[in-house]
Amino acid sequence: MTARTNRRGFLATAGGAALVLVAVPGGLPTGVLPVGVAEAEALAGGATFEPNAFVRVERDGSVEVTVPKTELGQGVRTSLASLVAEELAVPLHVVRVRTADADPRYGNQATGGSSSVRTLFEPLRRAGATGRALLVRAAAQRWGVPDAECTAAGGGVRHPRRQPLPYGVLLADAAALDPAAVEVSLLPPERWRIIGRPQRRVDNADVLTGRARYGLDVTRPGGLVAVLARPPWLGAAPRSIDDTAALAVPHVVRVEALASGVAVLADDTASALRGRERLVVDWSGGEPAASSARWFEDLDAAVPPSPDGPAGTPFTASFRMPVLAHACMEPVNATAHVADDGTVRVWTATQSPEAVRRQAAELAGVDVSAVTVSVPLAGGGFGRRAETDVTEEAVRLSALVRRPVKVMWTRDDDMRHGSFRPASSHTLHAVLDERGVPVWRHHALATWPLTTAPVFGTPELVRAFGDRFGYDVPGAVDVRLIPSPLRTGFWRSVYAGQLVVAEEMFLTAVALHGGLDQVALRRDLLTGKPRLLTCLDAAAAEFGWGRRLPAGHAAGAACLDDYGSAVAVVAEVDCSGEQPRAVRVVVAVDVGVVVNPSGVRAQVDGAVSDAVSTAFGAQITVREGAVVQSSFRDYPWLRIDRAPVVDVVLVPSTADPGGVGELAYAPAAAAVAGAVHAATGRRPAGLPVVGAVG
Repeated sequence: MTARTNRRGFLATAGGAALVLVAVPGGLPTGVLPVGVAEAEALAGGATFEPNAFVRVERDGSVEVTVPKTELGQGVRTSLASLVAEELAVPLHVVRVRTADADPRYGNQATGGSSSVRTLFEPLRRAGATGRALLVRAAAQRWGVPDAECTAAGGGVRHPRRQPLPYGVLLADAAALDPAAVEVSLLPPERWRIIGRPQRRVDNADVLTGRARYGLDVTRPGGLVAVLARPPWLGAAPRSIDDTAALAVPHVVRVEALASGVAVLADDTASALRGRERLVVDWSGGEPAASSARWFEDLDAAVPPSPDGPAGTPFTASFRMPVLAHACMEPVNATAHVADDGTVRVWTATQSPEAVRRQAAELAGVDVSAVTVSVPLAGGGFGRRAETDVTEEAVRLSALVRRPVKVMWTRDDDMRHGSFRPASSHTLHAVLDERGVPVWRHHALATWPLTTAPVFGTPELVRAFGDRFGYDVPGAVDVRLIPSPLRTGFWRSVYAGQLVVAEEMFLTAVALHGGLDQVALRRDLLTGKPRLLTCLDAAAAEFGWGRRLPAGHAAGAACLDDYGSAVAVVAEVDCSGEQPRAVRVVVAVDVGVVVNPSGVRAQVDGAVSDAVSTAFGAQITVREGAVVQSSFRDYPWLRIDRAPVVDVVLVPSTADPGGVGELAYAPAAAAVAGAVHAATGRRPAGLPVVGAVG
């Protein structure tokens, strides 16, 4: 991959034209074409140009790109804006990015399933190319030459025998053209100047300087802040509420009971929290004796039996996968204003803007056209912000008080009362040949459905979204679902994060049991999977597989073919101390055409952090009806001083863009667990590999 394009590089690719600033309102951004006096006068009174819902060109040459996906920290605004900038022939630094409100014009706005770049790679390129074609036609008509003699570059249109025209002087002419009357063609890869080259995130400066606006930063005139007292154990409900002391707190305005808890509304956050501390609630009902240990006993008992396999040596292993919280750096929040004029406004960093809009309309009793949902930046999502529980609370409370209400969940609230990744129990069987190589397999598991997404509540869909076994070993996956004892939802990689981890840990156990090389075994079984095999070879080569490691160190390997991409991971751990530690993780990925290499590496880094965290201790446990963990002090996510070196190998590919956000978690977790197995000789009981599961 080439280095990030800088201004000098842009000058070279643009033909070496001099760049100047012209005295127009605000000045031209650096990197756009020069203008003369007449063009500058035209710019001063020019219009804007909006060829479609995604692109807006301003008279100063800057471009606004509307992105219909939520920025969760994954860099989607940068990647999607790059697609438009490439085809519109403008440098990325003149692009301003806006996240779209919920609006049917943008199609599916849900952010999840590692789908954003995959689904918008062509549509957003076409949106930019349409603008380019119209601007080229406008210049060609002004010059009286064929379109084919004109080229777009550097924010303007060029002709071999004419003075270049910046886009700013062509906006009115381009806006008057019919988009259907121009031929729109996408740039071939050999002409790409942005796609495939590392780019800084478009919002880096705002994030670093504090200008970036997250959901928690939303404030509205006359607004209230609400926090909820939530049940002390699962399923409890208020039997009585004494709000006398809470209402005596200065600036506390009101106390309201909701299905999810008792809300304290105040003029500011501190007052709302103080009011909640003084609230007296008598709770009853629910499951005060609930225990995650008992839940795992039920799951173990529900695992389906294995059918008889063919002749050979049997091999069996069982694993447990724990309940997990999302642990977003920014806890969930939402601001809503149900106004007296029949309109509803919601500000929330949601992964499901359309669902929030429909929900708000239903709760407020208005038509969906009266609802506006604005989406600020989000401090992490991982599936948690696909849910609409917090927006329901905000809309209901605002409807009661007829003022803007911001509902804030503390980290403890979300850790103990949010949704969770389902737990699961797995028993895997294999029949081995005389070499110790599996020739048949069966994967039986019991888990819970996703209560926040009932459509996923069938064994068939669990298999469809979780079974990614890519090796040439015949067999089957048998899923049994039992009722979930708590609220469950999407968590990074969903069911693949359990099935794939179990299968890869099992394959490593087979290799270690028979004295086989982990990488060689996988390589032999990856027939008909050339992309995956290439990734495995690349990861092994980068790691130096087969070299002698220090005493107490060992390595594990794992693979995955999913989301239209392929990935292989080799992880090294150090088990010589009291606690195992990940030393180095090599990840080779084939994500098809890479839009932003920096973004891919960042996504892989995040997935590895999640994998190491869940391998070495993070889990949610329930005792006496309540979640034990409450924050990072007892939900041990990876600390900087324990972070491994992560090397990412981008495997060159011409395949269509694939997903990356959820791709590396499962194989990285399995590789780390397999490395611990190789170092200690003890087969893990599941994740985490230290301590008890559940």
